[in-house]
Amino acid sequence: MDEAEQLCDRLVVMDEGRIVAEGSPAALIAEHVRREVVELRFGADVPTDVAERLADLGAPLAGTADGVTVEGDRIEIAADDGDAAVSEVMARGLRPRQVLVRRATLEDVFLRLTGHGLGD
Repeated sequence: MDEAEQLCDRLVVMDEGRIVAEGSPAALIAEHVRREVVELRFGADVPTDVAERLADLGAPLAGTADGVTVEGDRIEIAADDGDAAVSEVMARGLRPRQVLVRRATLEDVFLRLTGHGLGD
């Protein structure tokens, strides 16, 4: 996906043989995901109510309610400003073991549109 984002002027996202989106990499990212993704890892001591405590931090797109995703000990927050989201996590007394703020990618687009990763 990284190569497609760098080399393609236009691409098509397909899932199970059907086209689910098409456009330039930048347009697909802008339309289907937020500008940044905050990844938090808590390890084994992840609070059981972490998703509820962070639910309002995610910036869902129109028609969705899933700005925060929990996968095991990893929480992803879709954000327009990742640093501000991290500051708010800390202000709420949560102390993740690892924090990563990264720009959104085509892989994030694929996951949002299909509900599964590339390897699934």
